Parts: sequence; C-alpha cells; structure tokens
Amino acid sequence: MVDHGAGRQRWHWRDRLRRKREYDEDDVRIRPGRSSRPRTRQRPKHSDAVEGFVVAVDRGRYTCHIAGAGSTVTAMRARELGRHGVVVGDQVQIVGDVSGRPDTLARIVRIDERKSVLMRTADDEEGGIEGRFERVVVANAEQLVIVSSLRDPPPRTGFIDRCLVAAYDAEIEPLLCLTKGDLAGPEEVLDYYAALDLPYVLTRPDRPLDDLVAELRGRASVMIGHSGVGKSTLVNRLVPGTDRAVGSVSAIGKGRHTSTSALALRLPGDLGWIIDTPGIRSFGLAHVSADSLLHGFPDLVEASTRCPPNCDHTGAGGDCGLDKLIAEGGADPRRLESFRRLLASKEGTLDVDSAP
Repeated sequence: MVDHGAGRQRWHWRDRLRRKREYDEDDVRIRPGRSSRPRTRQRPKHSDAVEGFVVAVDRGRYTCHIAGAGSTVTAMRARELGRHGVVVGDQVQIVGDVSGRPDTLARIVRIDERKSVLMRTADDEEGGIEGRFERVVVANAEQLVIVSSLRDPPPRTGFIDRCLVAAYDAEIEPLLCLTKGDLAGPEEVLDYYAALDLPYVLTRPDRPLDDLVAELRGRASVMIGHSGVGKSTLVNRLVPGTDRAVGSVSAIGKGRHTSTSALALRLPGDLGWIIDTPGIRSFGLAHVSADSLLHGFPDLVEASTRCPPNCDHTGAGGDCGLDKLIAEGGADPRRLESFRRLLASKEGTLDVDSAP
C-alpha cells in the first residue's frame, strides 16, 4: 500500500527548494572580521606623563628615578608597549601614582629613544637559536668602565679586549680601571694596550678615588668586570651605604659572583650615575661586525675602501687595504695589530682568560 501523503510531503519540500526566493537585508547579517572592525578609541597621548630613569629591574617591576623630584617609584610596563623591553638606563615616561609612597604602582607608557645600547651575545647559554641570543646589558651609557685587578685574580686581557669591542660597537667611550694597585704594578697591562691609547685609572684600597671620580663626573657610566676584581668594593666606596655584596677569590684565582642584577646609583653630590652590573664570565660578540669594530680605529677606517669586496680584514687573503696602508707608512703597525687582536677576540680565536 503506497503512502501518498508521504510522497506529497517530499514533493512539497522539493517544490520549495526550486522556488526562486527574493532576499533582502533582513535575511543575512554579515559580522565584520576582527581585523576589519573600526577602532572605537584612540590610544591615549599621556600628556601628563613624567620623565623617569630606570635604575633597577626585578621580575617585571621597574624602579625609576623621577627627574626633578629626587624620588623613586615602582612601575610596571604598560600593555601598549607590546614586546618592547625596559632595561636599566632607559629614559621612560610614567603615568599613574608617582608619589613614591609605599604600596603604590605607576605605569611606564613610553620608552624614549636610546642614545646607546651596550649588548652582549649570550653564547654561553641555551635557549636561543643555536644556543645564542643577544642581551641588552644597559641603555644610554656614555662610558664603559672595564674593571680589572692587577693580581688575585690576575688581569685577563682577552676579556678586556671583548669589552673594548662592545664599547666601540656601541659608540661608548671605554675606560680601563685597574684595581689592587698595592699588589702589582700596571706596566705590563698598559704596555699591552699602548697602541690603543686607552685611558686608564689606577686604584688602591689605601688611597682616595679622586682620579676615578674625575672620570665619572657628569656621565652615566656602566661598570663591568670579572667577579673578584673589586668592582663591588669600588661601588661601595664611591656611593657609601650601597652595601653591594663583596665576595672573595677562590684558591684557583677566580672570583665568586656577588652582584646578581644591574643597579644604577647616583654619585654623591649629583656628580653622575654609575651602573653596577653582575660579574660575568664571558662577553659574547657574535652581533658585532668587523666593519663596526673598525670604526673604533679612525686612523684605519679610510684604508678599508681599498679592500676587495667582502674583505674580513684579517689579512688572510693577502689583499687587505689595511696591510697596504701599513706598508706605505700611513699608520702605526701596532694599531693594525691591536685591531686584529680585538677581531680575533671577537671571533673567539683568542683565549678570553689569557693573561699578558
């Protein structure tokens, strides 16, 4: 027995599908995609922001010195900064509660353009591509004070060379600070750097730091050095009451790490800023090019225009314009030797811990 009712029902649906239907705007609602939605508000201009100087960074909290007020505030980084990192030495714009009262929190909404960036390649750590990534040590430094002891531990010229490369790359003036002058003389180290015309100061624990203070006056200086060379001791003498941890030297002549984070400190009398950095064992320079390093030697730079394309300036190819300059008597041979020593140090072909 055929169910004619069911057949009529199926025909009824086919007939409805065949019918031409007129659509109007009420039938379809089109929701704009997320990327095409019109912005409903503009970013705030923060015209009331005050200028600050980042003196310390600790787990997402930034201690900032407020210019003109002489006070410090704790701030967090605003979401609108995105992935832009904030480091010690940054000049920033701050909004919110800038009173500096306990348990208050302001916001960093802008980072001013950096005048200099001291960087190192952390090639001794894992976590980046091929285990390497660049790390900003400090921003806006005007002088790099390379602290090295003359004994206990002995001077490591390979490390000093790498710091010089980083200073030249960042266009920061270097200053060699030789500590523990009561234990050994500086002649051997100074002779090693004679061709560089490197400025230096010599310190002793039993004498004032007048020469060092004179070099720090009116500048933002970052201090860097191996652990155990007396860097923290210098900081405590320069800024009494700082109480930076001071470590001893092990039996094998290596210092123990004491400072654990960078810290900017104002010299008494508002004479300038010093930025103390943690003692580090290596200073990777994979981010520095040979041409960038060469600009630290203005008497050699012009001769590089006579080099063949892609010259590495090592002289291995036998056609480097720098060798031609020396052969013609246009520069001191020791200058080229010093440049290539730094270049070799950058590439890691010199022992970082070598002594003169």
